[in-house]
Amino acid sequence: MIPAVSDPATLRRQVRQWRAAGETTALVPTMGDLHQGHLRLVAAARERAARVVVSIFVNPLQFGPGEDYEQYPRVLERDRARLADEGADLVFAPSVEALYPRGVDATTRLTVPDLEAVLCGAERPGHFSGVATVVAKLFNATEPDIAVFGEKDYQQLLLLRRMAEDLDFAVEIAGVATVREDDGLALSSRNGYLTEEERARAPTLHATLQSVADRLMAGERDFPMLERDAMAQLQEAGMEPSYIAIRRAHDLAIPTTDERPEALRVLGAARLGRARLIDNVPVGVPEP
Repeated sequence: MIPAVSDPATLRRQVRQWRAAGETTALVPTMGDLHQGHLRLVAAARERAARVVVSIFVNPLQFGPGEDYEQYPRVLERDRARLADEGADLVFAPSVEALYPRGVDATTRLTVPDLEAVLCGAERPGHFSGVATVVAKLFNATEPDIAVFGEKDYQQLLLLRRMAEDLDFAVEIAGVATVREDDGLALSSRNGYLTEEERARAPTLHATLQSVADRLMAGERDFPMLERDAMAQLQEAGMEPSYIAIRRAHDLAIPTTDERPEALRVLGAARLGRARLIDNVPVGVPEP
């Protein structure tokens, strides 16, 4: 079984021992309930560093009222077993009290202007502030050379890059392409909330985003019309779309019509039963 620690000071001492021996460290932050997408991140981390730390922490700061904080799966021993063959060296599994000793409501929080209040952030106020805060604490505890995140949470990826740059964290943030089921559905722990019938409809989100990307490559530039068409397509499939957005890939700004297709990203979110699905696709760049 892969070793696990729960105390930030213990984690920091271990990483500093590795560094003293000339070894680099990669961090893979997760909330647990690991699936093949998470394990792909661990593999990418192993390719980039001598040591790999996987954090498993269901972060209360990033959940809003009525969201699934209490229901989110907590299966630490199963996760440790899955990591045993994936090349990870250590699991960091702190308690809420270990990361927020003054309590969740009293803790200092980070904000990332421009990126935290749009798209998913508009529907989930405070979510990205909670993400930035916990990741900053993980960076301080781990002092990693590199941190690895999935591109499925594309807004999160850009936001954390901005946070690390603005706060001068000496860490490289690497993005790894979204891992999908054969029918296109992005892997997510929350896919487990889908009923059998909902699971059959869920790939419509990816297909819809890809259709928008194809139309952009074909030269269409009426962005609002393309977004409206995609929202209607999701509604016809029985989903409750939150948004479909065509944005500049490097900063999520609203693009001008003369942007190159390869500079764009199509992002979307929709509710299907108990699950909130998110996804995104690049334009003009084939996904692996």
